[in-house]
Amino acid sequence: MSTAITPELLQRHRITDSEYQVILKELGRQPTLTELGIFSVMWSEHCSYKSSKIHLKKLPTESPRVVQGPGENAGIIDIGQGYSIAFKIESHNHPSFIEPFQGAATGVGGILRDIFTMGARPIAVLDALRFGSLDHPRHGARNQRILQGVVAGIAHYGNCFGVPTVGGECVFEDVYSGNPLVNVFALGIVKQDEIFYAKAAGAGNPVIYVGAKTGRDGVHGATMASGEFTKESEKQRPTVQVGDPFMEKLLLEACIEAMRTGAIIGIQDMGAAGLTCSTCEMGSRGNVGVEIDLMHVPQRESGMIPYDIMLSESQERMLLVAEKGREEEVFAVFRKWGLDAATVGVVINENTLRVRNHGEIVAEIPNPALTDAAPLYDRPHNAKPFRTAPMQGPKFASQDLASDLRRLVTSVDLCSKRYIWQQYDHMVRTNTTLGPGADAAIVRIKETGTSVAMSLDGNGRYCYLDPREGTKLIVAECCRNLSTVGALPVAATNNLNFGNPERPEIMAQIVESIEGMADACRFFETPITGGNVSLYNETRTGDTTVAIYPTPVLGIVGLMPTKAPVGLAFRNADRDLVLLGGLGTCDDTRFGGTQYAKHILQDLWGLPPALDMDYEKRVQAAIRQIIAEDLAESAHDLSDGGLAVALAECGFSPNRIGAVVNLDSDLRPEFLLFHEAPSRIVVSTANAARVQEIAAQQGVEATLIGRTQPDRLEIHNRNQELLASSVDELNRLWEGALESYLQA
Repeated sequence: MSTAITPELLQRHRITDSEYQVILKELGRQPTLTELGIFSVMWSEHCSYKSSKIHLKKLPTESPRVVQGPGENAGIIDIGQGYSIAFKIESHNHPSFIEPFQGAATGVGGILRDIFTMGARPIAVLDALRFGSLDHPRHGARNQRILQGVVAGIAHYGNCFGVPTVGGECVFEDVYSGNPLVNVFALGIVKQDEIFYAKAAGAGNPVIYVGAKTGRDGVHGATMASGEFTKESEKQRPTVQVGDPFMEKLLLEACIEAMRTGAIIGIQDMGAAGLTCSTCEMGSRGNVGVEIDLMHVPQRESGMIPYDIMLSESQERMLLVAEKGREEEVFAVFRKWGLDAATVGVVINENTLRVRNHGEIVAEIPNPALTDAAPLYDRPHNAKPFRTAPMQGPKFASQDLASDLRRLVTSVDLCSKRYIWQQYDHMVRTNTTLGPGADAAIVRIKETGTSVAMSLDGNGRYCYLDPREGTKLIVAECCRNLSTVGALPVAATNNLNFGNPERPEIMAQIVESIEGMADACRFFETPITGGNVSLYNETRTGDTTVAIYPTPVLGIVGLMPTKAPVGLAFRNADRDLVLLGGLGTCDDTRFGGTQYAKHILQDLWGLPPALDMDYEKRVQAAIRQIIAEDLAESAHDLSDGGLAVALAECGFSPNRIGAVVNLDSDLRPEFLLFHEAPSRIVVSTANAARVQEIAAQQGVEATLIGRTQPDRLEIHNRNQELLASSVDELNRLWEGALESYLQA
């Protein structure tokens, strides 16, 4: 029985009139309800990138190390000695607003499957989180609930699965009150000759469904994630999947064991769009088709119709293509691990997705219509990127710089995130050598004798002020974090979180950000190997729409020898302090995006800090050589909060080592202490002369600014004291701040 395709039905599926006309042309007839649902999810922003794909092509994607770039479940780079690493970042923003625990948990589950689908064993997870203000007058309690639910969900899935969550970042802004961001990065290791791809091949080869049974959870999750939030959004809980990390662990082991039998030709995670995505994308990549019969799909609910089964996003499921005649080898492995495995279809020569239900055809669509021929839009972006911040800020003069520092280290952005990361097991598998709280996380690769460093960075305030320059600063900081622990940045993945691309001023943000990312990643030689686009991150209440700040998040990986890591904490008193890169410059226009402007002045204006990419690259080369020669006892980059906050953070260790610093600058005190100009790293060393020599060879400043000392942090400029404080007092305030916000 056919279903009448009404305007209301198209609207519910977020298919425009013009897109529906394309569907009619592709099929030569009216679609069935199941076909309409299939087009809806595959043409959703979440799956097709229809607003961003033409601009994403501007990103650099190749280097001698890149084994697999964008277009697969995860990017892969060669790390030598026959091994590679697979890594990617994904978002689960909308689900985490609707149901924080399961939204975040299944976000972790999904990115882990992206990694082991490639044949790689996951060894590390990081997360980049954005929440509304915890003390927001109307939404503070809800924002606290979302934070606690998201953190618990990440901890639950990662800890139960057995993968360490080794780092990340967490930022709070009012604009995320109706739309939190949960971006999760995962990395795994794989032998070069054991990499698998999501490509079907060989007509007649069986298509095998493995893992959990299919339910109704997650139906239309991809479509839900491709629209704005409204007051009705919280009623969409059925579109949020429910995860089982213990089953995913079994699925990991079973998939890797089955891969090693040699019987598997291709494998694809059933993530966004579930069975629909896995069937048509595997077929399209191999220029073949897939025919399945839904009567064979393991189901955990009665009365499911084809529409439900094809669009379900139930978790912990994979689709395999096996070699004909070797099905029993695959079934035996999955029986061993107590998991469902069933032949649900076959590879066919036609490049078509054909879906039967008890033999009756319920959907038959050419694969290219769902994948390569999906709509692409060059949306208008000739408006100025959206911003309301003025170029000039308020007149200000600090009454107490030491008090300003205390307020900054206890601010919700800069305070200790121990409350969050202590819920994560960051040491499972015993390969974490530098974990949460460091500039970058490091895990050792025992098989190669080398280590991989990872960093996630984003700055929505900078990108709101200038999307292009703000994104360049994010790339630079992410690379600097890696260099500050001694790693060479080699490749990147991205998560692009923006508002409604149908608004030209938002689309302008997207284009400017992507082009800035392309420039910076090309310059720093960190090609983009894959990523995720999350649009429509805004909330509509009546006639009012609140979009998030443009929030691109970069995950960059670096390579280094395995050795005792250089942390950010001062280790000994009476060591020289060298400010690599110099004091930097700042004026009123470049100060308005700083943490000082946000938390002390409670304002936002001007432009982000100015970046000289060539100078930045030379600073990074210098610190890597300094660390390689074992000259740095500690190293910490200057970013949020500037010099004073960085020096305070270096003292937050059991040793409680502070510093006495003497500067020589014309900058006004607030700028000197708290400006956030890039390309600066503070190093404690027993051999300042050699550190300065290396810096001189790279053509960068290396200013001797003082020495470490027990417990006290004192900062002077031209013999005038700017601030003095007990490190122990600052540490106590810093450690307890986040929990005090949550208890308020």
